[in-house]
Order: sequence, then C-alpha cells, then structure tokens
Amino acid sequence: MRPAAKLAYAALIVGTTLLMPSHARAQAERLTAREVVDRIKANIGVPWAEQTVDTFKDGDPDTRVTGIAVTMMATLDVLQRAAAAGANLVISHEPTFYGHLDQLEPFEQANDAVMAAKRAFIRDKKLVIVRMHDHWHRRKPDGIETGMIRALGWERYRRPESEFLFTMPETTLNDLAASIRSRLGSATLRVVGDPTMRVTKVGVAPGAAGFPAHLLALRRDDVEALVIGETREWETVEYVDDAVAAGMRKALVIIGHIPSEQAGMQEFAQWLEPLVKGTPVKFVPAKDPFWAPK
Repeated sequence: MRPAAKLAYAALIVGTTLLMPSHARAQAERLTAREVVDRIKANIGVPWAEQTVDTFKDGDPDTRVTGIAVTMMATLDVLQRAAAAGANLVISHEPTFYGHLDQLEPFEQANDAVMAAKRAFIRDKKLVIVRMHDHWHRRKPDGIETGMIRALGWERYRRPESEFLFTMPETTLNDLAASIRSRLGSATLRVVGDPTMRVTKVGVAPGAAGFPAHLLALRRDDVEALVIGETREWETVEYVDDAVAAGMRKALVIIGHIPSEQAGMQEFAQWLEPLVKGTPVKFVPAKDPFWAPK
C-alpha cells in the first residue's frame, strides 16, 4: 500500500471509530477477563507458577469485562450480588465448586442439583470466575495477612522476625477474642482455653493452614494464643485442649474461615483497582454462613 493510501486508510479507520456510538466504543475498549488476569500476573510481584489453582473456573476468558467483583468466596449469594452490581468477572480467593481443585466431574456425574443451579446462574449471567489464592498468599508480606492485620489494627504489634507473630499489650484471652470478634465480624467465633489467662504472645494462621502448621506455632514458647480460621476438631482443637489440661499456657481462637481472610481480599481489590483503570472494581464480601441460636 502506498504512503498516501495508508494515510487515507488510517483516517477512514479513525473516522469510523469516532462515528461509533459511545456505548459501542466503550465495549471495544473494555479489557477481556484474560487481559485482566495478564495484568495481575505481570504485577503480582512473585513468579507465576505453572502448577496453581489460580486459574479460570467457569465462563469465557475472552469475555469483555463490564465490572470486577473481588470476593473471599464465590458463593451463589456473592455471584447474585456481583451480577446485580454490573460485574461479570468474579475473582475469588477460595474455590467456587466445593473443592480445592474445583473439580466438576464428580458433581456432573451425580447430577448434583446444587452445582447445576450455580453453573446455570453463571451461564445465564455470562459470568467469568477466576481464582486468586496461591500468588496473593506468596507475596511478601502475604497479601491476605496484610489485609487481616490492618483490619485487626495490629500492625504495630508485629514482631520483626515473622509477619505471623505478635507481642500484644497484656490482656485476657476473653478480651482478646472479643476484640477479634468485633473487628472481623465473626459472630460464631470459638475459643479453647482459660478465658482469664493473661496473653501477650499471639500467633496468627488465617484460613485453613492445617494441623502441621498449627503445631509448629503452638510448640513455640513465644506463642500463648494461636488465632486461626478453621481446623478439624480432632487435631488442633484436641491438641490445645490437652495442653490446657496439662497445665500449659496455650489457647486457641477459631474465627471461621471466611472472616479470617475476608479483609485480605478487600486488600486485593484495592491493589487491583489502579491496574484496570476504567473498569469498575467492587469488593463483595462473602457472608459468614454460621449463626448461633439466641
């Protein structure tokens, strides 16, 4: 193509674009879900792992994004609220389909009605679901931990040797647990240990870190109370109960998985927003599913 022809062609393209309706231009300029994830990968601050659960879980990655909903857990309730708010890309910290690897086949083979209802809603609203777990945790400091400690107001108590260890002003176990419940909105928080025990040395393990990680913390002399998301009751709970019965100064505060990591995904939403300027980003908190009878 001759130079003059190229200029004429370029002018035609520009002119055609300007004549497009504003909503059509906005549609053309929108990022795809895949492009949003590519920006996350480029800016997350840690190498992107080949083996990871941080992948697309449902929907078409090439969908143009109208809005992004960031959440702790993509429950159907969260998806409904996200869609109502105009978001069609949902970024969830935890699984969408009831297992760490989001394996659909066992549910499909069983014609599972709950999973079918959830997928039907996703398809009806043309939602795209992606997980953000491994890499947000792998940041230094841990992205989830950063948000949680900010929500608790414990930044100044963090010990220099570990982002998960804290030296608190002396308080009772009861008052420590009550403060956590209030700040994180954990209505069904549970505690193992003497409520009157004086506490200054605290360890934190949000989410479901697992019994081996809990053991490592509880065996430390500088951890009197361990604050966790959840655990099997015949593991960490029984271990701490036995420690108390043996006369040791140990205690356990069980927040619940969602409230123990929720603020960490709110942190992610704030981190993501400047990377996708022009695309609305909304934090949609997952509801704590538990309640206690009055």
